[in-house]
Amino acid sequence: MLRVDSTKPCQIIYAIARHEYLSFVIEPHIVQLNPNGEFSLTYQRLFSNTAKEFINCLDDTDLKLIKMLEEIEQGNIIKKYYKKPIRPFEFFTKIFNDQLFDTIRPKMEKRIGEALILLASKPIYLMSKEGYPAERKLQIATEPATVLFHFRRDAEEIRYFPTIKYQGMRIEFMFKNAEIISNHPAWMLLEDTLYYFEKEIEGKKLLPFLNKRYIAIPRSSEQSYFEKFVIPLIEKHSVYAEGFTINTEKHEAQPIIKPIYVENGTSQLQLYFKYSGYIFPYGDGRHVSVRMEKNGDNYIFHRIKRSLAWEKNKMGELEKMGLRTASSLFQNLEVDIKDEDADHSFSIFEWLNQHHEELSQLGFEIEQPEGQKRYVFGTSKIDLEVKENNDWFDIYAVVYFGPYRIPFIQLKNHILNHKKEFTLPSGEIAVIPEKWFSQYGNLLHFSEGNGELKLLRQHIGLVNELAEGELANITMTRKLQKLTDFETLEDIDLPKHFKGDLRPYQKAGYNWFHFLKSYHFGGCLADDMGLGKTIQALALLQKHKEDTEAGGTKSTSLVIMPTSLIYNWLNEAKKFTPKLRLMVHTGTMRYKSPEVFSNYDVVITTYGISRIDIDLFKEFFFDYVILDESQNIKNPSSKSFQSVRQLKSRFKLILSGTPVENSVNDLWTQMSFINPGLLGIQQYFQNEFVTPIEKKKDEDKARKLQALIKPFVLRRTKEQVATELPPKTETLLYCPMTEEQSTVYEKIKSEYRNELLKSLEDGTYAKTQIQVLQGLIKLRQIANHPSMVDAEYEGDSGKFENVVHTLANVLEGGHKVLIFSQFVKQLTIYRNYFDEQRIPYDYLDGSTQNRGDIVKHFQEDKNTQVFLISIKAGGVGLNLTEADYVFILDPWWNPAVEQQAIDRTHRIGQTKNVFIYKFITKDSVEEKILALQQRKLSVARALITTEDSFIKSLSAEDIKEILR
Repeated sequence: MLRVDSTKPCQIIYAIARHEYLSFVIEPHIVQLNPNGEFSLTYQRLFSNTAKEFINCLDDTDLKLIKMLEEIEQGNIIKKYYKKPIRPFEFFTKIFNDQLFDTIRPKMEKRIGEALILLASKPIYLMSKEGYPAERKLQIATEPATVLFHFRRDAEEIRYFPTIKYQGMRIEFMFKNAEIISNHPAWMLLEDTLYYFEKEIEGKKLLPFLNKRYIAIPRSSEQSYFEKFVIPLIEKHSVYAEGFTINTEKHEAQPIIKPIYVENGTSQLQLYFKYSGYIFPYGDGRHVSVRMEKNGDNYIFHRIKRSLAWEKNKMGELEKMGLRTASSLFQNLEVDIKDEDADHSFSIFEWLNQHHEELSQLGFEIEQPEGQKRYVFGTSKIDLEVKENNDWFDIYAVVYFGPYRIPFIQLKNHILNHKKEFTLPSGEIAVIPEKWFSQYGNLLHFSEGNGELKLLRQHIGLVNELAEGELANITMTRKLQKLTDFETLEDIDLPKHFKGDLRPYQKAGYNWFHFLKSYHFGGCLADDMGLGKTIQALALLQKHKEDTEAGGTKSTSLVIMPTSLIYNWLNEAKKFTPKLRLMVHTGTMRYKSPEVFSNYDVVITTYGISRIDIDLFKEFFFDYVILDESQNIKNPSSKSFQSVRQLKSRFKLILSGTPVENSVNDLWTQMSFINPGLLGIQQYFQNEFVTPIEKKKDEDKARKLQALIKPFVLRRTKEQVATELPPKTETLLYCPMTEEQSTVYEKIKSEYRNELLKSLEDGTYAKTQIQVLQGLIKLRQIANHPSMVDAEYEGDSGKFENVVHTLANVLEGGHKVLIFSQFVKQLTIYRNYFDEQRIPYDYLDGSTQNRGDIVKHFQEDKNTQVFLISIKAGGVGLNLTEADYVFILDPWWNPAVEQQAIDRTHRIGQTKNVFIYKFITKDSVEEKILALQQRKLSVARALITTEDSFIKSLSAEDIKEILR
């Protein structure tokens, strides 16, 4: 075959060809023209890659068609459906089968249909059997033809045949060698014209009649023929019938929704449309639906026209209300729920209740599946009224499910056990809304009573929550309402014998204590560390003493605290409430019977002793029991908690800067101590609050817990009360030595004391002064931690325990702290501890090189809250204004040095109030030096600048005093 010469005249044509296996195809060919402009016998098939050569003969539509028709060329089809290389002949004779044809052909016809539309103005030919592309010129019909299907029913049979009209004229197509080029969309080739059709007709509906006048169906099988073949035909096409009736009808439609309950799964909703008596499911896409009716020997086909746009609009209304299609396969609807844990089996029922009125207004009708449980649909609401009684709240509540009215108490077990189905007296089932379980679960859990609901007054938090959420009508006294608003509490006079003043926020705390007292509530004062919880408690105890004595009786209260706080309480009491008679119940010589308690106003003891002496304590009825650092009882299985809950008293208070140290669980024991029953039993609290809040970060549960405890917890942070605080507050914390520490200390002290006395007797004191200095330094180190002197020492240090405990509180509050010591060895002990506990810190001593970088890091890094500094290194040029707590681990001879350390934080640029804690070891050289410092303060300020000069200023008597 000669190749077409692109330099000479040529033309593109499109040939319809019958492929032996793939049925009809269309191929683009380029044909060489003779000098007279007619087709020559030289032609070639065009592909995208060969088209470039003939670009002069092609337009954009041609290029598009070449690409489109290339997809259905046999080579490309083989490649698509058979991945290995194979010759076409082999593929079609060995691999190709009917199943493959049924897969491939519809895809080819889609492309053929698209191509024929583009070919309307192009030269189109029929290919000869031998493969010449321009055998016969064809034309494409200028408009679609219409098909009418005829049925003639008489006594014997039904005859079925189609007629075709084109441009208003009936065309004969039977026995005319017509051919169906494409089934879907249907194209028929008849006498050189290619016809296409209205209404999505399929070519195979015409195929039998190319060489047949009609199809006959015997009367015996007419019914199934009508059902399977005639109904779908009437739905889609124009049908003319003789011998039976076809009625075209238009009715008003009514949307119907049907809930389908799926246990432990996702319940769904089906949407139907009722056109008069006929019901059709949404989404089958049929413009016309047909229902057949047999009336004696006659058949009536009701051809119902549907309003698909209106139906789609109705579906849209449901989607706007929060439904979504369950899957692309099924048109069922389900509620669009984001929460994975929600109960999906009732979600659709809740949705129906929630939108019941709106659905009615929009004309939707709810229909329930036959033979299943009958649910009641309608708005669900609760009318709730809470009235304050003497010691409890009365709850009056009625529930409405649609038209039914039920006493709320009947739902108690359902709500507590999360049972969603409530059987009404009528036997119908109401679905309890999901949100009621969380809104009223706590209320019902804590309420008592069978015939009527009562709530203990300590659960005022629940009542407030209902009031805030406007879920109930609340009636309570003004006085009780004040519990939610600390600002407006009644102002109580300070006790007569209180020395000093309370800052405004401390006075508010003192007033709050009295409010709790008047209602017999327990409370937790959870102010930040350093805000004076002890002073507020002492003012209360002094006032309580004065009030009871004025009434002619006496009172004794009990305060339990960590050992390290005993001396601080005693010191604060001496300073602020000197008239308060305090008894310290600790040590081996303590009393063994409770009678002696009544001689005192306040008994002070430790958690350790309260455990050992619980049998003694529980025999005495105290006025107040106060737990300081109450997080000590956070573990419900601890002996401390088991002991304190046995104590008997009129009132209970707890003090803690960090009531929640590690887990929400810490709250349970502390709240159960002050207000038993407030948070339910431990297991309930664990399931209802701890797990959801900690594992799932459930904010709603956290809010509910907050509501329950809020009336009984008063917390002020340092930032909240900053304006009432002085720029800096200094506190001395006295730390008792541990037993092992005390033993080591006494041994070394005796040695130096003997040396000193000897040197005073024999007159060598002046020469041994340097030894005395060394001795004092050694004793100071043991007072801090004996391991600074003896690396083998394995015991504890009272001061170390106290510092670590206090530090935990400060860090918990998110504060930054500077820790100063003059001993690098001491700082090393803390470094090791921080490394073990994985607490980030910065460190600086005399040997540190890159001081600027370290300071910058501490000032800017949010995660680093601790800075360890040796006093010698910290004296110069450090600006550490980010810290608002300063710990001084060992007091210095020279107060000026101490002041310099404090000034690291308290300088220009500091916007926070600074708290300074000085840790002093009780009964040690540190405490004695402090006393000396006070005595010699004026001398110290004037003369003393170094430790040496301080020692020199000490007389032999002073040193004797220190070593006593």
